[in-house]
Amino acid sequence: MLYFNQRRIMRILVISDIHANLAAFESVLADAEGDWDYVWCLGDVVGYGPDPNECCDLLKSLPHLCIAGNHDWAALGRLDIRTFNVDARRAVDWTQKTLTRENIEYLADLPTTFVLGNYTLAHGSPREPVWEYILDPLIAALNFPHFETDYCFVGHTHTPIVYRLLNDDGKTEAESPEYGVAKQLNGHRLIINPGSVGQPRDSNPNASYGILHVEKAIFEYRRIPYPIHVTQEKMRRYDMPERLIKRLEHGW
Repeated sequence: MLYFNQRRIMRILVISDIHANLAAFESVLADAEGDWDYVWCLGDVVGYGPDPNECCDLLKSLPHLCIAGNHDWAALGRLDIRTFNVDARRAVDWTQKTLTRENIEYLADLPTTFVLGNYTLAHGSPREPVWEYILDPLIAALNFPHFETDYCFVGHTHTPIVYRLLNDDGKTEAESPEYGVAKQLNGHRLIINPGSVGQPRDSNPNASYGILHVEKAIFEYRRIPYPIHVTQEKMRRYDMPERLIKRLEHGW
């Protein structure tokens, strides 16, 4: 049984990398309606997309726990964005000018990691929460010693995947998700990435998320289409980089 702020949590909507894409976020909430009583957001609420304030406001209206991501920090000026590509830097600059004072304060208060029951939450990795990408089983294996719970949820790569620790020697395997299939988590320590709501990068443009049934330790991956053109039209209206606009329809 899991409690947070004296609230019993049974089913959790697990999301990450909304990236200021309100159309995708709203579509996920509509698709998951009635299937959750709490939200875990693994960071990058803002960045890239045209709706940073709207996404922050919608998330704040829900019972939720959110972790800071690298684009959230970039919007706050906490990261050196010279390492970002040109398009990402333009998006960061626009986001910084667009965010309200209230939402800047909201993002500034987000933790970089959180442990709740048997679950650890981070944006990038438990080892380097804001920035590290877990892209393969080797990097995943190096991260298992950096959290003590059985399960760790991460985002950042925009790719849904599960990494399973097979033995005490650190052997780790990767498993791609089956969508709409409830999977039992028990048996191995896992690092789980629910994929991205607002900017998927696995050649599938549909928004990605998951539902965690806490007491049964069951996780279900889901994909849902959303009106990509709505987000793209807003981005063009704000003169955002064309590459960021086009990538949404291709899922890269």
